[in-house]
Amino acid sequence: MSAVSDRLPTFPWDKLEPYKKTAAAHPDGIVDLSVGTPVDPVPEPVQKALIAAADSPGYPTVWGTPELRDAITRWVERRLGAREVTHRHVLPVVGSKELVAWLPTQLGLGPGDKVAFPRLAYPTYEVGARLARAGYEAYDDPTELDPAGLKLLWLNSPSNPTGRVLSTAELARIVAWAREHGVLVLSDECYIELGWEADPVSVLHPDVNGGSYDGIVSVHSLSKRSNLAGYRAAFLAGDPAVLGPLLEIRKHGGMMTPAPTQAAVVAALGDDEHVRVQRERYAARRTALRDALLAHGFRIEHSEASLYLWATRDESCWTTVAHLADRGILVAPGDFYGPAGHHFVRVALTATDDRVRAAVTRLTT
Repeated sequence: MSAVSDRLPTFPWDKLEPYKKTAAAHPDGIVDLSVGTPVDPVPEPVQKALIAAADSPGYPTVWGTPELRDAITRWVERRLGAREVTHRHVLPVVGSKELVAWLPTQLGLGPGDKVAFPRLAYPTYEVGARLARAGYEAYDDPTELDPAGLKLLWLNSPSNPTGRVLSTAELARIVAWAREHGVLVLSDECYIELGWEADPVSVLHPDVNGGSYDGIVSVHSLSKRSNLAGYRAAFLAGDPAVLGPLLEIRKHGGMMTPAPTQAAVVAALGDDEHVRVQRERYAARRTALRDALLAHGFRIEHSEASLYLWATRDESCWTTVAHLADRGILVAPGDFYGPAGHHFVRVALTATDDRVRAAVTRLTT
């Protein structure tokens, strides 16, 4: 066990426990804005599809049912503007975090190889490199990286934690650079349907990739847009030359999305109305929290998309965490996402309307 722990960083959320206890002691209870866990109901059509598929005694397939692959290809073309997407261009996965953590290993990366990810980023990108015993490097602009040994380049737009969105021109420039140097691009687009002050674009769009999926794969999750975090429902779309070998590896590993979840995903991807309703909920919470934070003396940077506000009072993130915990509000310290976040906190929109109102009252009274 020690060999495994030596390869992994300290689990960051353990450091937040004392502040969580402080916030929980507030007379009106804690307002937990530290995690991006959905709190709203699973859409009714999705629940019905799951129930209808509950009698699933046999093993599901790793590649998913033809109905699931149809649903994914239709959604990718309809919502992302991709063209000529076939079943060979898609692959269901058991939640996107599993994919991020194990992808370098499944791609055969190891010592001498390198994984790159944004300087402010979801910690699991680094964890995936560590599990594969590969090297890793954080970047501000990936085209300024030394491509020697670089095998996997993670993009994340809209960003977790900052909410930053890369423009079509930026994405096209990065994809062209990666192709020039033979670097595989994995674009984590789990928040792509949650743009507020920007319209996020996928690497699958022809304006980005020139009509070719060579060397690019996008990652999509239903956790945020459909409240399906508990279902572990996600998928990949892109280069068949990458997804084909991954499918074979995942068959050997038994990485199967449960059959009821597959049926639920078909329903979720075929229904845009629940996404519109959920967006309206998040938009209202975002406006309320943003206004309250600004009134309380915070400055907010980026945050033009995703489920977070990237906020600062120009002090240590832990000082800010303590300040808000004293008011019964728990947020995530920015240095969870890299040293560059040490003056920021990440404020999630994933709390009920009642808890958001409580936070607003505490910030503005």
